[in-house]
Amino acid sequence: MASLATGQRLKSAVCNTEIMVISAPEGDLELTCGGAPMGADAANDSGSVDPNFASGTTIGKRYVTEDGDLELLCVKPGDGSLAVNGTELKIKESKKLPKTD
Repeated sequence: MASLATGQRLKSAVCNTEIMVISAPEGDLELTCGGAPMGADAANDSGSVDPNFASGTTIGKRYVTEDGDLELLCVKPGDGSLAVNGTELKIKESKKLPKTD
């Protein structure tokens, strides 16, 4: 469990995924990618991606919790999917821009 800070960069221990924290709630969270904990110095050679968390990440996409308290930006894609406290994160939907005439 770790506390996350805005601007912090983290790497997956089991794939190439790298993320940047956009916003995070107070307190400790268990952030994982591919079923393994993420860290600032993680090397992607300490295991394999858990099949239950193998949806992958997409560069440039923002990943959020259901309540929107945590928002992460994928800066390097990988095979593992992001999860917080065992719950997989979803891609944040784009907002529709108003029509201009």
